[in-house]
Amino acid sequence: MSIDQVRPEPVDQAVIDGQASYHRRALAFYDLVVFRGSAPLFWRCSPRNFHRMYETCAGEKHLEVGVGTGYLLDHCPFPGPDPDITLVDLNPSTLAYTARRLKRYRTTQVRGNALEPLPVPEASFDSVALSFLLHCIPGSLREKGIAFRHAAQAVRPGGYVFGSTVLSQGVPVTRAGRSLMDRLNAKGVFHNAEDSLDDLRDQLTEHFTDHELVVRGCVGLFRARAAR
Repeated sequence: MSIDQVRPEPVDQAVIDGQASYHRRALAFYDLVVFRGSAPLFWRCSPRNFHRMYETCAGEKHLEVGVGTGYLLDHCPFPGPDPDITLVDLNPSTLAYTARRLKRYRTTQVRGNALEPLPVPEASFDSVALSFLLHCIPGSLREKGIAFRHAAQAVRPGGYVFGSTVLSQGVPVTRAGRSLMDRLNAKGVFHNAEDSLDDLRDQLTEHFTDHELVVRGCVGLFRARAAR
């Protein structure tokens, strides 16, 4: 396991503040809170949807942008027994936590910002994931959609860029879901008050020649190939 300490500058303070809540103690409860709690109960999206994305899209050489706890990678049936996984995140705590969880695999830790060109070799990965990341990044999807361009630059021709994000407009949001979403936005954990299904579709269309987008509850799940 290696680590690259490069961090693109400048990084907006709101971006730094948004990832700061993912400290070691919080990460211990993340899987339970997100995959057993908010995703199925508030966002109305079963965890099996996320697992299916990884089962069908993750390649032997994989780049994870915004790593969380590595839960989905830990449960992913990679196409080979020895995947090469690069983890990119601004938060050293999430990088270290995920790397420990995936210690049975080859992992490389890279500090990087999805809104900036990723400090990884271009066109070198079979797959790139942006899972439950965009709704945590400040700005509208028209602004933070630049993350798709950076992901597209990292994937090989024919590889997948895939992931998911919680949307607030153009999708069904339950009363309980809206209440939780509003609280998370007020705390700066979420930044998706302006995130709409139409804007997500537009960003995928802008950065890729071919994509699929489905909605489960208020979650948009996407996969794309052949970046322009």
